[in-house]
Amino acid sequence: MTTLFVGLGRMGLPMARRYAAVHDVTLHDADAAALRRAAVELGATALKDLTDLAQIDVVILMVPSSRVVEAILEGAGSPGGTGLLGRLEPGGLVIDMSSSEPDSTQRLAAAAAERGVGYVDAPVSGGVAKAVSGELSIMVGGAGADVDRAMTHLQPMAGAITRVGPSGAGHAAKALNNLLSATNIAAAAEVLAVAGRFGIDPAVMIDVVNASTGRSQASEVKYPRHILTGTYDSGFAFDLMVKDIGIATALAQTHEVPLEVTGAAAHTAREAAAHHPEDHTELARYVAARAGTDLRSRSERRTDTDTEDA
Repeated sequence: MTTLFVGLGRMGLPMARRYAAVHDVTLHDADAAALRRAAVELGATALKDLTDLAQIDVVILMVPSSRVVEAILEGAGSPGGTGLLGRLEPGGLVIDMSSSEPDSTQRLAAAAAERGVGYVDAPVSGGVAKAVSGELSIMVGGAGADVDRAMTHLQPMAGAITRVGPSGAGHAAKALNNLLSATNIAAAAEVLAVAGRFGIDPAVMIDVVNASTGRSQASEVKYPRHILTGTYDSGFAFDLMVKDIGIATALAQTHEVPLEVTGAAAHTAREAAAHHPEDHTELARYVAARAGTDLRSRSERRTDTDTEDA
């Protein structure tokens, strides 16, 4: 069985490393230099042009959006307009690990089924650190038999794999998870801003939250590592989070669910991304700045002062 892994960015490359340790793999990326480096490092074949595809049984996609997925699979802009989906033999399998739109996923899965090709959506959560360690949380949508076939390909990259439902359910779950993640970041920033105004060190307040009922992954991981330190360097780009938030809010609108709480966080996240587009943890900096506070721990602020004095 031959696998093509497409997408060697900040998440895709460490995922490909984990995969290549278990399975033979051919690599592709739009960045030719990144492709060369990855192929040398992993001892894998580099496929420079997707139109040069030979026999491939499994395609794994880790690309930025549904538009890129559609271009790769349907061949928009390629010679003859034939994408990978048109060149996979019956019995092939597509695993889309990108953060894609559920309706696009359902349409592509139906087109794949007509060709006898399996299709699984398997987006991930956990960020670069979990991609490196091979402990990503993977939420999987698709027909049961296709998901069964995909498991051997997902396991090298996963700490946890959750079967979510039919085609598109994995991508829906990922978008909704990120809407909640943004809400947790923004809500914690507001709480820390009030605590700071009262005179409580943000680091102490986070300790209180993490020992109490207000804790979340944001308070337990993102705040200590990336926000209280003032580094804002989680590795997850803010525009990608905003894209996922848009998918989630569109789902809510389609299914007529009002988003009074998470909708407010989504609005704030979009505003924050316009001011601080680099890393999604910048959402906390934006909320704090509007409150006129600094979320860095007092020890971090003292370090800055000491550096300036020196």
